Amino acid sequence: MPPRSEVRPRPRVRLRLSLAGLAASAVLAALVQPAQATGTPPAPDRALQKQLDDLVRTAGGPPGVIALLRQGDRTSVYRAGVADTRTGRPPRTTDHMRIASVAKAFSGAVALRLVDRQKLDLDDTIGERLPSLPVAWHQVTLRQLLNHTSGLPDFSTAPAFLAILREDPRHHFDSRRLLDFVADRDLVFPPGSAYEYSNSDNIAVALMAEAATGQPYERLLAQLVYRPLGLRQTSLPQGYRLPRPYLHGYDVTPPAPPEDISEVLGASGVWASGGIVSTPKDLNVFVRAWAGGRGFLSEETRSLQRTFIPGAASEPAGPGVNAGGLAIFRYTTRCGTVYGHTGNFPGYTQLAVGTADGRRSLTFSINTQTSKSVKPELLAKVRAVQEDFVCALLRH
Repeated sequence: MPPRSEVRPRPRVRLRLSLAGLAASAVLAALVQPAQATGTPPAPDRALQKQLDDLVRTAGGPPGVIALLRQGDRTSVYRAGVADTRTGRPPRTTDHMRIASVAKAFSGAVALRLVDRQKLDLDDTIGERLPSLPVAWHQVTLRQLLNHTSGLPDFSTAPAFLAILREDPRHHFDSRRLLDFVADRDLVFPPGSAYEYSNSDNIAVALMAEAATGQPYERLLAQLVYRPLGLRQTSLPQGYRLPRPYLHGYDVTPPAPPEDISEVLGASGVWASGGIVSTPKDLNVFVRAWAGGRGFLSEETRSLQRTFIPGAASEPAGPGVNAGGLAIFRYTTRCGTVYGHTGNFPGYTQLAVGTADGRRSLTFSINTQTSKSVKPELLAKVRAVQEDFVCALLRH
C-alpha cells in the first residue's frame, strides 16, 4: 500500500490513513476467551493463546484479535481482547469487519473464474476491454494487473483524491471512475518489467470483468464467489456503515485511549481494491477455496495463478518469505508454505491463508492498522505471531 497520509475528518478525530489499503489511556487488559471449536479440534494451544494475550497488551497494539484455524472438518478459534472497547465484549467469528486488500483476492477470483468460463483471457489488454482508458495504458494485460506488474499509477496516491478525503472522509466516489484521478499519467514502468503493488490494478480488473460480461462487479461477486461458497455475511458496500454486529476498528496512539474509527471512512473510494466487508468465518471459507479448494478453479488456471514473482510482497507483508502470483501470495514459513493475501485499512489488519490442497486455512484479524509505514514495529510482532499460527495450522 502507498505511503501514509494524514487525514483529519474533524478536529477531534485522530486518523492515520494508509491509503494503500484504503487500503490505514492505559493499554486494555485482555479479555481472554478459551479456544472454541467445531468437530473434534486439537487441545487449545496455550502458547498460541499467550501470544494473543501479549499482543493486545502491547503498547499501541490492537484492542482485540481473533484467529480461526481450520484443519479438515475441525475449526479452532483463538481470541483475546475486545471487539468493542465500550461494551468489553470479545471478538466473534460472525463479527463483520473490513477485510482491506484481501478484497483483491476476491476480484482475482472473479477474473480467474471468468477465465475458466472463457469470458476473459489473461492476455486480454486494457485497450481491448477498456478502450476509453488512456492510450498509454492499452498494452497492459489482465495478467499484469493481477500480479501487479502493470505499471498503472496508483489512484489512491493522487493529490486530488487525497484532497477530497481530507475534506470529507465519507465522500461518495463513483467507484467506476476512480482511475480518472490518474488518467493524465503515463505508466510508472513498461508493462511486465517490474513489480509494484497498486490499488489501481484491481479497479481495472473489476472493470474488465464488467466489460466482458455486461454485469456489475457486485453481481459477479455474488454469482461467482458468494453463492458458490455459501458466503452469506460478505458484501461490497458503497457507504461508511458496517453491518451489525461488527469488529470495531481503532486508532491506537498511547497515551490516548483507543479511538473507534470503524465508520470514519466510506468504502466507495476503495471498491474492488479494498472495500469488501466479511466475517472471520466467511473469510476462512473463501481463502480455503482461493488457496486450493477443488473445483473452484480449473487445474490449468490454478497453475497460472501460482506463477510467482520471488520477493513480491503483499501489503502489509505476510509471514515468512513472500512471493506474488495472480491475486494471491505465497508465504514460505519455517514450518511450510501457505497461500493467500493480507490487507490493512484504518482500524484493521488482515491475514487470510490456506494450504495448496485446500484442506487447511487460517484467518488472523486485529482491530488496528499496521503496515510498513504505520507502526512497523507492531507489524514485525504481528508477523512473528502469524508465523507461529501457520506452524500450528500445518503441524496437526
